[in-house]
Amino acid sequence: MTQGISAINEKVKKESEFIQALVTEMEKVIVGQKYLLERLLVGLLANGHILVEGVPGLAKTLSIKTLSQALNAKFQRLQFTPDLLPADLIGTLIYNPKEGTFTTKKGPIFANIILADEINRAPAKVQSALLEAMQERQVTIGDTTYPLDDPFLVMATQNPIEQEGTYPLPEAQVDRFMLKIKITYPAIEEEHAILRRMSYTDKAIGVNTVIKAADVIRARKTVDEVYMDEKIEKYILDIVFASREPERYGIKDLANLIQYGASPRASIYLTVASKAYAFIRGRGYVTPQDVKSIGPDILRHRIIATYEAEAEEKTSEDIVKRIFDEIEVP
Repeated sequence: MTQGISAINEKVKKESEFIQALVTEMEKVIVGQKYLLERLLVGLLANGHILVEGVPGLAKTLSIKTLSQALNAKFQRLQFTPDLLPADLIGTLIYNPKEGTFTTKKGPIFANIILADEINRAPAKVQSALLEAMQERQVTIGDTTYPLDDPFLVMATQNPIEQEGTYPLPEAQVDRFMLKIKITYPAIEEEHAILRRMSYTDKAIGVNTVIKAADVIRARKTVDEVYMDEKIEKYILDIVFASREPERYGIKDLANLIQYGASPRASIYLTVASKAYAFIRGRGYVTPQDVKSIGPDILRHRIIATYEAEAEEKTSEDIVKRIFDEIEVP
């Protein structure tokens, strides 16, 4: 087994060499936001979508656009608005009266990297159309189903401060996002660097292509090979089950604060994302710290707090932190 782990470790070190080059290229444009950039790479390598919450001006759009340039991938930015229609997203059938036939006009969803900006401003029909694309990696126009390109990554953004005219995202859709990340303002030193780099009328900074889509698909196969010990698998299960049955793990006071615990999708995503996180670190095996580092991003949107929790000013974030503090680390 040790020989096997050593071989995987060497393979991961070799296959993950492009990570540093990719991060360096992105940091030409993005100052700070290491947390966001790292989670974008986890989503890309783990084949999962990302929901980002943060106030305007924190480089969310710029980050995902820069990633697509460094990948040489097709990028589409979709501004979600209350009058958006599913056809605006996935495409539609156009009738040709001369020939009496329909032709398919594909929508902007047919790209590798999608930025769904202010996703909670679009109505339910648009959310449903996006849901099929995210989950099934395909789109149905008329009676024909079209597969989407691979890799396919959706990064959706939510503005936490302006809720007028928004539609709450259905729980089923929120659960489809592998990661939900919250980003905050940069440190004063970082903002000083931003000021110096971006305070020009022409802000274009050239980004070189570091890897191609095929390299990402190959890297994902290596991510699947990253070794995870049975003890760490049990650790992941304990974390997820503690969100459903806290009394079983001696955290009785959480029972009245959790309305719904994390779904089985949380166990799957936490496993895959931990492997991707280890891959980014150049390791061929997962450590408990990998699980603890990426775990809050997997769980914060999957645990639904009760009214009692709201009354006590306890958020799902607080509940997740408590679970990680209480569950024994292998």
